[in-house]
Amino acid sequence: MERYRLVFCGSGGQGVITAAIILAEAAAIHDGLEAVQSQSYGAAARGGVTRSDVIISDTDIDFPKVVQPNFLVCLTQESFNRFYGILRPGGLMMLDSDLVQPGMRVEARQYSLPLHKTVQQELGTAVALNICMLGALICLKPIVTKESVLQVVKERFAARHVPMNEQALELGWSLALDATPTSDEQRESTA
Repeated sequence: MERYRLVFCGSGGQGVITAAIILAEAAAIHDGLEAVQSQSYGAAARGGVTRSDVIISDTDIDFPKVVQPNFLVCLTQESFNRFYGILRPGGLMMLDSDLVQPGMRVEARQYSLPLHKTVQQELGTAVALNICMLGALICLKPIVTKESVLQVVKERFAARHVPMNEQALELGWSLALDATPTSDEQRESTA
């Protein structure tokens, strides 16, 4: 198995840390893999840049910090500007197309998906943006099973919030199902 090194980044309040915890728990508790998760906050808990690292492997993990991820998820422009350069060449980058305009060349398979807009339109709130993002990510790269993520959602959230989060997971999955990476020409034309 490939060792997955992921960095989720966005703004405080978007749930990137919760998403990372859910992914790590899905891997370690339900899919029988090794996983570690760590996080850092910006100057302000709400609104500041937030980063969370996850490493998933089928072998022991000796160091819990991700130095050069092979997966980078950016949910805000500020987080993209700060972290795009750490992505390993050939990695996978997922961006919220409504909130992030890359404007610079990144040597990665880049997916820009309307995560925030879709969650807002379909659920009437962006509170489940992080779960939508997880659905898209595990569709693009089946790091863990969808069933294991759903199990953690059921364990972590109050019963009244589970249906909305299940719907958000499916929304993300469906967004990614037919997604194709943004080509260099498309990126350069928007720069």
